Amino acid sequence: MDAVTTAFGPRIDILVNNAGINKHTPLGQITTDDFSEIFDTNVRALVLMTQAIIPHLSDRNARIINIGSTAARVGVPEISLYSASKLAVESLTRSWAAELGDRGVTVNTVAPGSTQSDLLDASTNSDDVVSEAQRTPVERRVGRPDDIAQVVAWLASEDSRWISGQCICASGGYRMY
Repeated sequence: MDAVTTAFGPRIDILVNNAGINKHTPLGQITTDDFSEIFDTNVRALVLMTQAIIPHLSDRNARIINIGSTAARVGVPEISLYSASKLAVESLTRSWAAELGDRGVTVNTVAPGSTQSDLLDASTNSDDVVSEAQRTPVERRVGRPDDIAQVVAWLASEDSRWISGQCICASGGYRMY
C-alpha cells in the first residue's frame, strides 16, 4: 500500500494512533486537570486525528491501528484514568471497524504489556517492572519496542485484511489478572 497523491490531496493507507500518557494518581487525588490531560491525549487526540484522515483514506485496504494497553483490562492501582482511556480506545476501535468496514478499512488495537519506553520509565516503579518481567512467560522480560512494531506492521499489511475490530495483546503472555 503506497500513499498516492490525487487531485484532492494525498491518499492515506495507514494511520497508527500511538500518542499516550500515564500518570500515577490515587483516586482521592485525581483532579479535573488530570482527567483532561489523560483523556485529551489518549482519547480526544485519537478521535480528532482519525476524523482528519477519513476524507483521505484509500478506497480499499486502508488500515487504522490504535495503540491501547493491557492495563485497560485489569485493575491496576493508581492508574485508573490511564486504564479507562485505553479501554475507550478499544471501544472506539470496535465501533469504527463496524462503521468503516464497508469501505474496506480495517480498524484494530494493539495492546502492549509493559514495554521498554520513556512512558514506562517515567510512570512505573523499577521493582514493579522487574517483578512483571519475572512473571512474563516469554523470556521473563518486558517487551521491546520491536516486539510491538512487528504486530503493528502485520496489521498494516495485506496479510491482515480479514482482521478488524480486534484488540491484540502483545505482552509475552503476561496476564495481570
